Amino acid sequence: MRKRVLFELGRLSVNDFKAVQKLPFVVVLNNVRSMHNVGSMIRTCDAFLCHKMVLCGITGTPPHREITKTAIGAENSVQWEYQASTVDAIVKLKELNYHIVAIEQTDESKLLQHTSFSHQNIAFIFGNEIDGIEDAVLALCDESVEIPQLGTKHSFNVAVSCGMVLWEFARKRFELAQ
Repeated sequence: MRKRVLFELGRLSVNDFKAVQKLPFVVVLNNVRSMHNVGSMIRTCDAFLCHKMVLCGITGTPPHREITKTAIGAENSVQWEYQASTVDAIVKLKELNYHIVAIEQTDESKLLQHTSFSHQNIAFIFGNEIDGIEDAVLALCDESVEIPQLGTKHSFNVAVSCGMVLWEFARKRFELAQ
């Protein structure tokens, strides 16, 4: 066994990434405070051909040293925009017929493995590392999805959650793991 070298991986160039058709989902960050988490989530969105990211509220935006450190260049490939208000961003996505999915533990949340992701266009909302998704934003969501856990902590790191959710979405919708 040997590790493959970079050229063997067949990754897209930034220009090719920008030209290729993206998957029908948007990732919305609602007041994510850690720039390292933002960068990691941008990198994850690159890996899954995210259509766009919407960075809201106190969420940092590129260019920023800490975002660049973890995004490792993905901040140049993934389309993103900044919206001061997450509520306004969600209203706009609803007008564009996106199904709004909160990644949050609620009294109505479905477990990730029991979610079909059958809607044509989906917007995944990820919240603040301490407070989660704002109540006003949660009220606009069509459903909430929860990642099951077995340990003592009540939540995963937001960037880790993003990776798990996008993998499960891509696996179910595009049969990546078949």
